[in-house]
Amino acid sequence: MGTASTKSRNPKQRAGRPDARSASQSAQAPAEAAVSERAWLLAATVIMIVAAFLRLYDLNLVPLHHDEGVNGNFLVRLVRDGYYHYDPANYHGPTLYYFAAFFPWLLRIFVGQNAQNHYGLTTVAIRIVPALFGLATIALVFTLRRNLGTIATLAAALLLAISPGAVYLSRYFIHETLFVFFTFGMVVALVRYFEAPRLIYLVSAALCAALLVATKETAMISVAVLLIALVITQVYAAVGRAIEGNSKKRTAGAEADDRNFVERAGGPIRLSIWLLVALVVFITAYVLFYSSFFTNFPQGVYDSLKTFQIWTKTGKEAHVHPLFTYGWWLLEQESPLLLLGAIGALLALVNPRKPFALFSALWAFGLIAAYSLIAYKTPWLCLNFIIPLALTAGFAFECLYQQLARWRLSTLACWFALAAVLLIVIGPLAGLARILDEQAYRTTGDSFTPHWKTFIPGYQTIDLNFINYDNDNRYYVYVYAHTRRETLRMLDEINKIAERTHQGEDTGITIVSPDYWPLPWYLRDYKRVGYHGHMNPSNEPIIIARQDQAADVQATFGDRYQQIPSGVNATGSFALRPGVDLLLYTRRELVR
Repeated sequence: MGTASTKSRNPKQRAGRPDARSASQSAQAPAEAAVSERAWLLAATVIMIVAAFLRLYDLNLVPLHHDEGVNGNFLVRLVRDGYYHYDPANYHGPTLYYFAAFFPWLLRIFVGQNAQNHYGLTTVAIRIVPALFGLATIALVFTLRRNLGTIATLAAALLLAISPGAVYLSRYFIHETLFVFFTFGMVVALVRYFEAPRLIYLVSAALCAALLVATKETAMISVAVLLIALVITQVYAAVGRAIEGNSKKRTAGAEADDRNFVERAGGPIRLSIWLLVALVVFITAYVLFYSSFFTNFPQGVYDSLKTFQIWTKTGKEAHVHPLFTYGWWLLEQESPLLLLGAIGALLALVNPRKPFALFSALWAFGLIAAYSLIAYKTPWLCLNFIIPLALTAGFAFECLYQQLARWRLSTLACWFALAAVLLIVIGPLAGLARILDEQAYRTTGDSFTPHWKTFIPGYQTIDLNFINYDNDNRYYVYVYAHTRRETLRMLDEINKIAERTHQGEDTGITIVSPDYWPLPWYLRDYKRVGYHGHMNPSNEPIIIARQDQAADVQATFGDRYQQIPSGVNATGSFALRPGVDLLLYTRRELVR
């Protein structure tokens, strides 16, 4: 968007008192006119540093979720054996595994074949992939400065950087962070293409679209919502121009851009050739990933189409929640983004100068509506809403800044006012949302007193990601059937027993519990692990059972094995996840 000048274009008026038009332009000057490039770069750098710290600090801290363990198991086989074939019934698309495998493969080239079973296959190595994609998503926000405004992009990037859910899910080895990056990347590339038709932008959009579809089956939902948002935005803009009668607010240059896009793109022939190139890029990338780079061709491509039939059924059977679940989750967990996003959406309706703000609002609330209509609902899907909500919320800050400028406040005063509003939004406002949840209170007699810490700006982000990351008894919906930290204690005990056997990775482990994920990831280097899922005769040094199998263990193995207590509860069990407790046994001669 162009930047209006704060000076009159008439040289004779510059020396004297400005006319009414000049005063109006001065009052409505965009925020970027008052922000230097140095301040912009400094603010953007600080935001990225904060985002990087929250996403990269101690990636080992949180035990892998059930789904992370499954994804990690696919990755282990891909890195060690070079094998991966897309399964249309489970586990989404292949992009996550191939991007995560890049660093282990690179290390094998430089370190050597002797390290292939260890190098790169660590919790930090796999989680750094979604963390980097999460950072890249924030970086994309800054590219929309012309489309949303300086203050809008800075505010949106900051809100996204400290969002509890965006941070939590960026530290998860699941597909969602890659999915939203490719969605956002496709949008940004197309915006740039329509502004300046260049082949690189169109090819980038096609590549992002292919990777989006190769990441998750829900890509069709996002693409449909984006198309609807685009059409509504264009229709709304056309209606607005008709009502205004092509008023002077719309420049002749902008009108020419709309009418002559084909000419700006080089004419019909050149545009057709570029579209064909983009289509070839899309199909090539799509086929490469789903065919496992032609090792599963054409079956993998066929399965990628078959999956929609399977997931349509799955969406009606698993993780079923009521219609308004996402709205409630967002209000509890992302109240600043939801409320400011709603305000930004209303402002976008009355401010035709920033059509991308309206598009972002339609994108955000369109996705919320679309996913709400589906019975299948999980907290990590909220990340799809968080990105456009942050953009729309940022636009609310842009409008606030411009209003403060109209009140003739100094630049410094405007910045202080914005900072105060931001602190309230990410502190007390987020804390007040917790009042809606009874678990956010501690009981004193018959009264309830809210936790004062929830009113500290950004506290819930720290609490969720570094303190109560596995505590689903609190008020964080993102902690969804998560693996408990006690599982890591059990793994420490297993490693100690393995040392006492003097067999190391050859130590035998029998798992009779039907619930054991994500143990296959953590036990990936042990060569003799049996995942039986039911009682099975064994003489291995270690046995892992579920708590309700205690009597069967005693009947099957007698006194040859002794339980290793967790020291956490009376039963000595290790909590795997809510409702699932594991018992650890070892042969009596190995007990110390």
